[in-house]
Amino acid sequence: MRVLVVEDEVPLAELIRRGLSKAGFVVEVAHNGVDGLWQATEEQFDAIVLDIMLPGMHGYDVVRRLREREVWTPVVMLTAKDGEYDQVDALDLGADDYLTKPFSFPVLVARLRAVMRRTPVARPAVLAVGDLRLDPAATQVFRGETEIDLTPREFSLLLFLMQHAGSTVSKGEILQAVWDPAFTGDDNVVEVYVGYLRRKIDKPFGTDTISTVRGIGYRLDDPPA
Repeated sequence: MRVLVVEDEVPLAELIRRGLSKAGFVVEVAHNGVDGLWQATEEQFDAIVLDIMLPGMHGYDVVRRLREREVWTPVVMLTAKDGEYDQVDALDLGADDYLTKPFSFPVLVARLRAVMRRTPVARPAVLAVGDLRLDPAATQVFRGETEIDLTPREFSLLLFLMQHAGSTVSKGEILQAVWDPAFTGDDNVVEVYVGYLRRKIDKPFGTDTISTVRGIGYRLDDPPA
């Protein structure tokens, strides 16, 4: 799940980025309204955390222009402005939720998951491939009736593979979606985490869900009985 954070206070933006990454989100950051609008328009995100008082372009203007361009990515306003009319203006312009600073980080995560669930973009509440089920909102994974405990990174990787079930995805595509887009490490980290997933979702159940497509990447399928 990809989140764009638009926040001009660099230490706070980094704090939010680290916290959301630990919660299993892939996070990109913009430090002004102009860059935030461009990224939100040109790239695909599951949600946006948007400050109101931004250099370059006011947060209200960012929301308004996104909606004018029919970009319906859910937006949570995160700001020090706590007046009731500030909240009304943000919601009237197209924001989906409003959270004031200082804020509770667990509440921010919960609000993000809530706006993602009610986004107008059609998406199943639970992804399923055979008897493997993943609930993005509850961050739960089951094989049959058995719940499987995954780390946030493993969960994000499985979510991406299940969203593209039946299709082969490359290591580069996985790194872009599951790791930071600016990741410069060895792409073999993908192979390592695919191995972790196999040991949790396949091996204990005698299944072979994730296939290696030599020279290309990986594909998740429901294996034949």
